[in-house]
Amino acid sequence: MSDARLNSIIRAFESGKPAMTAFAKLDKQTAIEMSDAPYDGIVFEMEHNPYDVAALGDALQYMLNRREIAESGSIAPRVTPIARIPSNGVEMNQAFAKQVLDRGCYGVIWPHVSTVEQAYNAVASCRYARPKQAPLYEPKGVRGDGPATAARYWGLSAADYYAKADVWPLAPHGEILVGLMCESVEAIENLDDMLANVPGIGFVLIGEGDLSQQLGYARQYDHPEVLGAMAKIVETCHRHKVIVGHPHVTAKNYQRVLQEGYRFLMSAPSRSYGVVNETRELAGY
Repeated sequence: MSDARLNSIIRAFESGKPAMTAFAKLDKQTAIEMSDAPYDGIVFEMEHNPYDVAALGDALQYMLNRREIAESGSIAPRVTPIARIPSNGVEMNQAFAKQVLDRGCYGVIWPHVSTVEQAYNAVASCRYARPKQAPLYEPKGVRGDGPATAARYWGLSAADYYAKADVWPLAPHGEILVGLMCESVEAIENLDDMLANVPGIGFVLIGEGDLSQQLGYARQYDHPEVLGAMAKIVETCHRHKVIVGHPHVTAKNYQRVLQEGYRFLMSAPSRSYGVVNETRELAGY
């Protein structure tokens, strides 16, 4: 088993750099275009788009740029695919997380996480069970055992997949990212407790669309009330040393976003990649 980092988003984080990402549709052409785009990762959108695991499996295969894999010596796609699943909700959606991970995704973004219980469930759903006396037992893994497809996609044996398929940074060697979306007043109020009591949260992504709706300023992302709520999320994440993400990085705000300490950066998909390249240059790539 190679010790090389497979997840390019985690590689950026460990290098002290922001990770550049974008949402992607579940179709083959988008996956092909994204496979050699200047991103660290992409997020297949399965919350507002249909939850189609078969289409996800196809898209993941088209993310494999075999020339780049051959030239780099890495067994993983250069642009790391993760998935945003449907809203967390009362049912906790453990099955949705299991299915996208079993297809080969390197992480899961959970929308509308507002409580410690929901945050714990998000991390637990992305982990296999461990013996109770083992280190890093909590959060107790509940992911069902079915690694064959994911191990094949990662280019690993089942045994090696088990070793790497744990959540980062709880497991420093882990290749799976758990991202929680903070997009309500309740979530902001509970964020300190979530980050203090649930290990294994890879990043917190602000959902400024839903947050601005609840605050009464729908999609007014520069409104002082919205910016103030976002600043509180950023401050809480920084205090707990948890990476915080911004969902709408543009040519107008990328300098401010970097200065404020966001490190999971999402821009609108574009073949020009101007914002991505300018942000990388400013961040010292």
